[in-house]
Amino acid sequence: MKRAIAGFLLFVGMGVAPALAYDGDRGIHRDVRHDEAKIAHDRWELRRDLYRGNYAAARHERRELRREYRDVNRDHDIYWDRR
Repeated sequence: MKRAIAGFLLFVGMGVAPALAYDGDRGIHRDVRHDEAKIAHDRWELRRDLYRGNYAAARHERRELRREYRDVNRDHDIYWDRR
C-alpha cells in the first residue's frame, strides 16, 4: 500500500512540476534586461579606457561587448522562436 501511495504522489508531483516551473516570458525578458545593463556598463568602461589611453583594457571591453551583444541576440531569437 505504501508503494502505491508513493507511486501516486510521485506521479502527481511529476505532473505538477512543469506547471509550477513555467514563468511565461518573464525569464527571457529579465535576462535581456540584465544583458542590456551589462552592455551599458561595458560601454561606459570602454569609453573610460579609451579616454585614459588604456588600449589593452579597451580591447578587453570590446570583446566583452561582442559577447554580450551575441547573448542578447540569442535571447531575442529564443523569444521570437517561442511565439
